[in-house]
Amino acid sequence: MKLISWNVNGLRACAQKGFFESMAALDADVICLQETKMQADQMDASMPGYAVWFNSAVKKGYSGTAVFSRIPPVSVTQDIGIEEHDQEGRVITVEFEDFYLVNCYTPNAQRELTRLDYRMKWEDDFRAYLKKLDDVKPVILCGDLNVAHQEIDLKNPKTNHKNAGFTDEERGKFTELLSSGFIDSFRFFYPDKTGEYSWWSYIRNARATNAGWRIDYFVVSEKLKERMTGASIHQEIFGSDHCPVELTIE
Repeated sequence: MKLISWNVNGLRACAQKGFFESMAALDADVICLQETKMQADQMDASMPGYAVWFNSAVKKGYSGTAVFSRIPPVSVTQDIGIEEHDQEGRVITVEFEDFYLVNCYTPNAQRELTRLDYRMKWEDDFRAYLKKLDDVKPVILCGDLNVAHQEIDLKNPKTNHKNAGFTDEERGKFTELLSSGFIDSFRFFYPDKTGEYSWWSYIRNARATNAGWRIDYFVVSEKLKERMTGASIHQEIFGSDHCPVELTIE
């Protein structure tokens, strides 16, 4: 089973830059998108063979998630059931027969860390949501989690320390998540690999020089560890400031 996650930074814009062609080439069973920046009725996003679900932000043109699946799910739910967190279309949970797939676009702490306190509250509540699901059946979390966990997960760790996405607080929350029974799938397969990033700033020619960050993940319940067969980052695919990441499981 092949799973893809991609922050498309606006699905309508990405569709003009080869989104559908890239997804056809990847031939995934399930595709999870973040930062769709649209309401479901704003474009025809259908793909042959896939059902699609959107969770759009109340604020138009902002945030949002979507899931395409050619495997019929048991159920699909939006959000995490906490009013404070459920206004921005950040979570879709797809229940399959033997696991939950949670597609998430984690809130950014923002410049000057103006949203860091909210981010910390989100992290605790979202982790509790995942653990509650994991008590029922195993969980695969994917998405733009807006944190580079280790120094090898970004090109310039020293100059970015204490910047949004690489604060001690955000990294600590990711460590807490992993410590509660989850695995960073890419690091499971490639614990020491460097230069593998999934996001690059649009400024300073960052993608051409590979001055990037790895902030897009598949985080997998330890209960599924033996079923993981591969993880990869598709740096060859353009269309967004992020690139798709992949997980394959038996």
